[in-house]
Amino acid sequence: MTDPEAARRPLVLLPRVRTGPLRAVGRRVGLAALAVLAVVAAVYLGRDGYRDSADGDVSLLDAFYYATVSVSTTGYGDITPVSDSARLVNILFVTPVRVLFLIVLVGTTLEVLAERTREDWRKSRWRARVRDHIVVTGYGTKGRSAIKTLLSTGVPHDSIVVVDPDPRVVAEAAEAGLVGVVGDATRSSVLEQAGVPLAREIVVAAARDDTAVLITLTARQLNRRAGIQASVRESENVPLLRQSGADHVVTSSEAAGRLLGVSTRHPNVGDVIEDLLDQGSGLDLVERPVADDETGRPLGAVAQPALAVVRDGRMLPFDHPECDVLRAGDRLIVARSSRRAKAAPRDASGPA
Repeated sequence: MTDPEAARRPLVLLPRVRTGPLRAVGRRVGLAALAVLAVVAAVYLGRDGYRDSADGDVSLLDAFYYATVSVSTTGYGDITPVSDSARLVNILFVTPVRVLFLIVLVGTTLEVLAERTREDWRKSRWRARVRDHIVVTGYGTKGRSAIKTLLSTGVPHDSIVVVDPDPRVVAEAAEAGLVGVVGDATRSSVLEQAGVPLAREIVVAAARDDTAVLITLTARQLNRRAGIQASVRESENVPLLRQSGADHVVTSSEAAGRLLGVSTRHPNVGDVIEDLLDQGSGLDLVERPVADDETGRPLGAVAQPALAVVRDGRMLPFDHPECDVLRAGDRLIVARSSRRAKAAPRDASGPA
């Protein structure tokens, strides 16, 4: 009888390191079937050397019967080899096949158990060391794009955990080298499996705005210090997301509309904005701490094109009077060439 609690328990899928046991089991079953068929052929070709206690004759069905009970070491004794040639075939062929069959059977069982044990060990080891990672709830278009950007900025695959209710989608994430959790991200037990209480950042990329609100509320209850970046379709839901605990909210539909409007009036400007959003291609917008030699100088003196200063939680545009003197602890929003960034060490900064 199925345990309903076990059915609702979230499933953790780690990145694949090798082919699963099912394919190995299929190969072994095929090998065992070939071994049985080989014994059937040998017995049926030499059927005159065998005797059936029921009717004396050995038919094709009897050959299959003898092969299965012999290879499986059952051996009822109702069909026996009586001629020298039949006994020689049993000594030189059937017995080695029987041993091979047992090796295949035992080896398959041991491989399945070993694979399951290894997978459990990997999961327990992952849970023991996972911390300061990024949890992405939703592996749709928005979630995939967010992960692509994170990977292009140097975030390693094993620092990203994907949560999605669709097992096939999570399996795709695992194939891509990410850790996946199958389950409803609005439930605290699922987010706990994803390590949300120890996460550094949480990306809410749900398909529905009401789901995004519930995920944000649950995630904020589990982790008060993590940054939560959420996406909604309608701008009227932005205040609700912020009240739920989101640090930054992106309105996907309006952002796309604004980009369409800019591209209509100024196509080249739209191309630049699209390029800035595509991390690792052309120009990148990054956030970095102010350098020691930049402190006390105006924002315009920064070598890289600087667009804004983040100071005490406020964003100051490049022409703000307070940007005339940079202070220790400021963070700069600058544009840089992705080609040069790949050739130089990455900035020691968190997610932009």
